[in-house]
Amino acid sequence: MNNRILNLLLSLLILISSACAPSAGKTTTDTGKFPGKEKVAEDLSVYRPKYEAPETTVAARVEPTNHVNRKVAVLMDTVASVNKNIKYAQGYRILAYNGSQRQDVMNLRKTIISRVPDVKDYLTYQQPNFKLKIGDFFSRMEAQQVLNKISDLVPNAQIVQDQINIDKSY
Repeated sequence: MNNRILNLLLSLLILISSACAPSAGKTTTDTGKFPGKEKVAEDLSVYRPKYEAPETTVAARVEPTNHVNRKVAVLMDTVASVNKNIKYAQGYRILAYNGSQRQDVMNLRKTIISRVPDVKDYLTYQQPNFKLKIGDFFSRMEAQQVLNKISDLVPNAQIVQDQINIDKSY
């Protein structure tokens, strides 16, 4: 039984080693890291497709027959007028304060305005709590950049989804 397994393994080893034999082709001696080894160099140019060079001709200018410029301009004006009426969108704000101390929220608001003057703040009061939200951001990344600037002032501030005002000044 062991003799049969040994013969089977030996024949399998011979079969695998003969399958890995190098292919026939031109050989060149290699002077690289392993002296005495030969490298096979194959010429694959016979398999590459050959194309004739095209004749250079000047193409005639083609004038468009259906002009849609006026139609596109009217459509774009319609879209622009609809977009001018949009005032709100879903976006992100930074919730900087949520508490009942009026003086604390006012002092925090002043320091945040001095740190990031270009960002608008929203102070709301729903009895008995004040909420201070900062900014109108379309993406969470924009909000995170401003949050990084004020994180030392308000370590517990967080980014919340909210309805934001769209700035039409541009």
